[in-house]
Amino acid sequence: MQTKTSDNQGSSYNYLEDYITEIRSKGRYVLTLEEVKSKYNLSDKAVNQALYRLKTKKRIAQIRKGIYAIITPEYIRQGMIPPALFIDDMMQALGKSYYVGLLSAAALYGAAHQQPMEFFVITEKPALRPIRNKKVKINFYVKKEWFQEDVRKVKTDAGDIRVSTPELTALDLIYYQESIGLSRTLTILEELVSQMKPSILNQTVRRYPQVTAVQRLGYLLCNELKLTQLTAPLTKYINEKKVLPIPLSTSKQRDGELNEQWKVIKNIELESDL
Repeated sequence: MQTKTSDNQGSSYNYLEDYITEIRSKGRYVLTLEEVKSKYNLSDKAVNQALYRLKTKKRIAQIRKGIYAIITPEYIRQGMIPPALFIDDMMQALGKSYYVGLLSAAALYGAAHQQPMEFFVITEKPALRPIRNKKVKINFYVKKEWFQEDVRKVKTDAGDIRVSTPELTALDLIYYQESIGLSRTLTILEELVSQMKPSILNQTVRRYPQVTAVQRLGYLLCNELKLTQLTAPLTKYINEKKVLPIPLSTSKQRDGELNEQWKVIKNIELESDL
């Protein structure tokens, strides 16, 4: 009986090796526990042992419970593939809408300054726990909704992933400033502005639900970066609204000089790294 069990384990392992090859031939980088169970009539024990053997050989790496990244030869040494290669498949497996945003989106537009060590994803409720281990760090931020016009498809070796436009990326960087940092955001904006267009920015700000982010972005573009061409649509939009004075930094006290144009209180000194 023991010999027969061992043979079953070995054959299930070989099945999974072949299945991984099949998945990769379709351009996918993700293997899920559910699809293995549905494809092969194996016990939970046999499946788990087969997956464990693949992990020890660095053929796969667990991303989160029941979801595994397929490690291609060029990434065996790192033990993990870049998140951009598996994020779309993973979010589909979880049944979640998403887009790659913040520092990760900026990096895809060549505006990261320094390559971020973490990956940033915007998704819908309920919130996902961050993925943090020695191989990968993925931060998830929740939004109630967003407009598809502000998200574009970007090609990767694994196919298309959804990424915020440069204009939405800029607004999100401001909105999530407590996680990113305003000085870091200013540095990124200095490079990201080359990818931003006034006509698109005009449309994006009108769809963006947080007017305070528009105020702060307008202030930074106008007063810190001196980019009057980009601020024209923001000025028009803010003038149409009855905005209240807000602090530039949400993590500091409100004390500071009020900028009348944007109704922004400068309560922090910023310095770009460029």
